[in-house]
Parts: sequence; structure tokens; C-alpha cells
Amino acid sequence: MQILTELDIRDWLSPISAISQALAIKQLENGNILYMPKLSFSLLNEELPVLSTHISNHKAKNISFNSQNDQLHGVNHEDYDPTLIKNMMARFAKYAHTLINQVLPGYSKALQTGRTSYRPVEIYGRISKSYRKDDTRLHVDAFPSSPNQGRRILRVFTNINPHGKNRVWRYGEAFENVVNRFLPKIGNPWPGRSAILKKLGITKTYCTDYDYIMLNIHNKMKADMRYQKTAVQGEIEFAPGNTWIVQTDHVSHAALSGQFLLEQTFYLPVEAMNHPELSPLRILEAAKGRKLTL
Repeated sequence: MQILTELDIRDWLSPISAISQALAIKQLENGNILYMPKLSFSLLNEELPVLSTHISNHKAKNISFNSQNDQLHGVNHEDYDPTLIKNMMARFAKYAHTLINQVLPGYSKALQTGRTSYRPVEIYGRISKSYRKDDTRLHVDAFPSSPNQGRRILRVFTNINPHGKNRVWRYGEAFENVVNRFLPKIGNPWPGRSAILKKLGITKTYCTDYDYIMLNIHNKMKADMRYQKTAVQGEIEFAPGNTWIVQTDHVSHAALSGQFLLEQTFYLPVEAMNHPELSPLRILEAAKGRKLTL
């Protein structure tokens, strides 16, 4: 399976050709990963101390920064300056936003900025409390406490490992195949479920039928160890200095190993796509024969 579309981009802020933009959006919406092997994010000298496992408080998998409210979570505050970390992550978020605007300009007006993530802990050998949180298993992204109501999950990743260690990913079969395999195993939510979850604060936003189905697909994929072993899949190694863009609600993926990664999440309304019919929302609505959002 060929899933990488390579783009010769070496600068976060420079425009790219219309031909490259057209190629990028076509390949991305068809389930490919946009791969920029020569686009690195360089830390400033004063930021180099963040390249340590001890920067994490180990209460969460990652360090997260919300630029909307300036909140930083997951940092070991006793030994590290949170302002330094926040500034580094905010700088990456700005670069990632500019990159998306340059590569996918048609998305710019509708793009919604999510959280920035720094992942300083080695994946390999990490023990998850639940199989549902085990990202070494193939899955498509869906968030139990933050339903996205059909919006696309668009992510920019950059490997900043200073020791030459690759970020190793596994990728799986096409989303349509995932749907054909797991959707028949998912029943309907019980009446009033979404309103109760929202009222109790279990979900931050209203959980639509789409969110219910996507979370069930996510969980059933991870729970099925036979599927994990026998599904059509391949492996990618992203070297330090590599950057890639992927819609993680569409591309079945798993992170097997690697340490020191920056990631920026964006959300995109389906209507802003060139081909909305390729979105998970529209694929699932076609399979169910009805609308799945409000």
C-alpha cells in the first residue's frame, strides 16, 4: 500500500505552488499522509532542556497546550519553567497553522484550532491502563469526552528527537473497509444518552450519533487482537526532522515507538472539504442511510 505523498517543503512560512496545493488536498482527502522529509522544527538554544523525559509529570501521556485559554497541562512544574515550554509549543502551533494555510489554502477560513501536544515519553514499552488508550493498536481517532460532531481531525506532526530515533507508525486498511468490518457490530445508542452524558459533564459537547459510532469503531478496533494481527497494514518510519500531515479520523494508524514529538490538532467542518463525500461522516451516513449529526 502506498500511503505517503511526499512534498518538497523546507520552510514553514514560504508559499508553495498551486500544483503542489492541488496534489496535497487531493491526496489528503483520499486518505493519504502528506510527508515532508525536509521540514524540521528547530528548537531555540534556551528550549533545549525540554528534550527530557522528566519534563512530563507522568500523570498524562502528553503535555498539552490550549492556545484558546493559554492553559498548559502535564508539565513537571517543580523542575521546568512552564513559560518556556508554553512559548515553544505556541511557536510550533503558529508554524503548523501557517503550514496548513500554505499547503491547504481552501481550508483556511473554516479551520478551527485545537490543542498543541508535546510527547516527550518513549512509546515503546509504555503500559496503558486500558486497551482503549493503547495507541500502539490500530485505530481511527475519536475522543470520548470531546465529541467533534462530524468535523474532520487534521493533525500536523514533527519528530524533534535529538538522538536520531525514528517515530515508527503502523497504518491500516482504508476507512471504508474498517466501516464494513465494524459498523454491523454497533447497535444504536439508548434514548437520551447524549443529553445525560452532557448534563453529567462526561462529555464537553453533545455526542451525536456520528460520535457514538466513531468511538465504538475506535474501541472495537483496539479490542480485536485478531484484527490487529491480520488486518492489511504497513509500517512507516519518520526520521528526526520529518513533518507529516494526516486526517487521523480517516487513516487507521498506530504509534509503535518514538520519543520527542510535537503535534498540532485542527478541526475542519466537512462542508469545507473539496469532496465532503470522502469524509468519515458522509461515508457512515451513506452506510446508515440517514443523517448522523444535528
